[in-house]
Amino acid sequence: MPELPEVETTKRGLKKTIVGLSIKDVWTEYNSPYFHGSDTIKDPAYFRYFRKTIKNAKIKNVDRRAKNILIQLSPTPSASSHSPSGRGRKTILIHMKMTGHLMYGNYNRKDPLNRHIRLIFYLSNGKTLELCDTRKFAKVTLLPTETMNETIHLKGIGPEPLEKKFTFEVFKKQISRKPNGKIKLVLMDQYIIAGIGNIYADESLWRAGIHPESVVSKIPNEKLKKLYKTILFTLSRGIDFGGDSMSDYRNIHGERGKFQLHHEAYRRTGEKCRKKGCSGVIVRIVVGGRSTHFCNVHQRLIS
Repeated sequence: MPELPEVETTKRGLKKTIVGLSIKDVWTEYNSPYFHGSDTIKDPAYFRYFRKTIKNAKIKNVDRRAKNILIQLSPTPSASSHSPSGRGRKTILIHMKMTGHLMYGNYNRKDPLNRHIRLIFYLSNGKTLELCDTRKFAKVTLLPTETMNETIHLKGIGPEPLEKKFTFEVFKKQISRKPNGKIKLVLMDQYIIAGIGNIYADESLWRAGIHPESVVSKIPNEKLKKLYKTILFTLSRGIDFGGDSMSDYRNIHGERGKFQLHHEAYRRTGEKCRKKGCSGVIVRIVVGGRSTHFCNVHQRLIS
């Protein structure tokens, strides 16, 4: 699943390419009986409202909240009274879920993982923005811009770890909401901290020297300070390398990121630990149903 660095990379790419353009039309092949009656485009009735509302809307900005892409639109006459919030400004929310990625224009079509197109926005410059979603897990909906953070899709999400106001004190306060939780699972809880998933949790814990099953309340303050710093470092490094493409993720040009070339723990099962002076080996266990990778020597369990 794309995590904060992948979604941030996508957001930055879209801001450079689609802001100022208008959406001339939209197509989808999503149609799931499991989502009929929902406020997502997987419901055909909702998609008809979605299409009518966004046609001819101008793209004002592209932002990110946690793992969600937010495409902010200008008001249009087509935003009719069928909308619960009338003709106010709208924002398209796209959560790429496990196997989704957004691509713009003449993307790399040779990659088999770029061929599962489920949604196409036709833009005013003659190009397209396309959602590739191999397993059809992605979520796309339309939110009232002014109150989008109060909707079920965004309400309650934790603080953004790369914002300046995310201090160590905020970090400690947030994870302390689950004092008896295993640190790996707490880091991945989107209501605790936004954007961290399996890859960046494993990598951050490896750098901090903390076992993924360590109980939050048992971790010494100095270790927590180190973890806080390694989270910031690891997420920033992920962005610098254009995200992680060990699996399906591609950037808006359909190209692979390079963070997977710099893993220290994630999916390195059986390989020697690369921490200087460490004699350990990377092992794999399952924590909360998620594959978890760590060093069996320098990441000691704190219990």
